[in-house]
Amino acid sequence: MIHRRTAVALLASPLLLSGCGGGAEAAPSRSDDDRPARAAAAPAAESSSPRPTGIPGLGPRTAAAIPERAEQVVVARGRGRNSPVSSVVLYERDDDVWQPGATWPAHNGKDGWSEHHMAGDLRSPVGVYGLTDAGGLLADPGSRLPYDHGWGFRSPGTGFEGEPLEGSFDYVVAINYNRQPGTSPLDWTRPMGAGRGGGVWLHVDHGGPTHACVSVAKAHMRQLLRTLDPDRHPVVVMGYADWLAR
Repeated sequence: MIHRRTAVALLASPLLLSGCGGGAEAAPSRSDDDRPARAAAAPAAESSSPRPTGIPGLGPRTAAAIPERAEQVVVARGRGRNSPVSSVVLYERDDDVWQPGATWPAHNGKDGWSEHHMAGDLRSPVGVYGLTDAGGLLADPGSRLPYDHGWGFRSPGTGFEGEPLEGSFDYVVAINYNRQPGTSPLDWTRPMGAGRGGGVWLHVDHGGPTHACVSVAKAHMRQLLRTLDPDRHPVVVMGYADWLAR
């Protein structure tokens, strides 16, 4: 397992302002945010193997954005464009068939989804994004992705519905929206600029909407960390059901 030493003194304070659940207003350089549709961070690679049988609920445009080399796909499907309620399923490629795992309840951004998210709009980005880096406040549970363990992942305060945010960042997987792949989830680099936000993660659910992240139960985050394999080029496909079905 690969571990990084977190520069806590530099990163902790901005992170506290940008927690997905949103007790305080997110700082522009650290808020969860959105990206243009289909701006996938994981580039497609040429493959001689056949395209696998389609994932249910994904239309031809969305499916075409999944890199051919991807053998693990996390699908985050929102209930509606303006809904914070969603579900998550991990699909793994078995030869030319996508095998689904269990369906997990999840939350996304408070105001739903965006095809062109800006910092602070409280919507999650639709699109296809690479999953290359992980971390958390708790020790590495056996992550196959590089894992950054440190106090920078504290999450105090309360969420939009008054729920405590403590433990939300016990485990996180960075979604490669407006970030530099291959760095800690706490890295501030924003290739598209701070106005387009950043810090969009898969993380532990706190029982309410997020700023723009996607959250699932702690046990499901542990399962993702132990399953997502960089050698299988995992990606997340995320959006509301009608957008995914294009």
